[in-house]
Amino acid sequence: MTLRLQKVTKKFGSFTAVDQLSLEIPEKQIFGFLGANGAGKTTTFRMVLGLLDQTEGDISWNNGEIGYGESHLIGYLPEERGLYPKLKVQDQLIYLAKLRGMNKSEAIKEIDIWLERFKVPEYKQKKVEELSKGNQQKIQFISAVLHKPKLLILDEPFSGLDPVNVEMLKAAVIDLKEAGTSIVFSSHRMEHVEELCESLCILHHGTPVVHGKLKEIKKTFGRKNIRIHADFDTEFLKNSRGVIKYKALSEGCELQIESEDIAQDIFGELHGKGFVRTFDLEEPTLNDIFIEKVGASYE
Repeated sequence: MTLRLQKVTKKFGSFTAVDQLSLEIPEKQIFGFLGANGAGKTTTFRMVLGLLDQTEGDISWNNGEIGYGESHLIGYLPEERGLYPKLKVQDQLIYLAKLRGMNKSEAIKEIDIWLERFKVPEYKQKKVEELSKGNQQKIQFISAVLHKPKLLILDEPFSGLDPVNVEMLKAAVIDLKEAGTSIVFSSHRMEHVEELCESLCILHHGTPVVHGKLKEIKKTFGRKNIRIHADFDTEFLKNSRGVIKYKALSEGCELQIESEDIAQDIFGELHGKGFVRTFDLEEPTLNDIFIEKVGASYE
């Protein structure tokens, strides 16, 4: 059940929101979709779901078109939440599950499992408007996965959640992947993408600027980071050969260097200056790569 986008373009009048986007998202994977606001992520999701028609290009899933007949196989958590505030949680979820082809008794069984899992069984008979934003988000997530979709699209699923609830939702996403669901998700939080995704795409003005497996992307980026924890001033490293960025820490610094080879030189420069507690050579972060390619950080 591979999702394929081939040279997909979406224009709104003279404005091109998505430009010649080609992607392949294999089944049983979590695929990260990144980009600054206005990069074209949500527009792409809407085209995949058939909510918008593409101007050019082809979108296929399992070698066929995605249409209304496949809607029961797809789950979608939109960035702008859309639950009915006056409806009770269970009534709302049953209604949405029925739209996806589930019968009532099957839906109630799944609702109980998910509410228990998210530690909110007592909310079953509460109106949505009585719930906190975080708990409303849990209910919206349940509505997207209740019918056990084969393809799940999550647009900013963790925004507005506290760390405990983020971990709860992340664990659920991983379990769904293990059970065979293909998951595409966008996030402003780079660390979530690094933790969950094997492959990713960074969109910039509707065009992919980075696309592929995370491991390969980090390798080809080439640069490395060094974190130094020392009992002396390390500012002299700022002008060392091969140092691209220097960031002072309370006790030491973080450096971005051109390549792994430079690390040996930096280590040599520290010799005899004082006590070095730690010297860690690390892969570049996804945030480093994003800033390099897009020129701005999310945060």
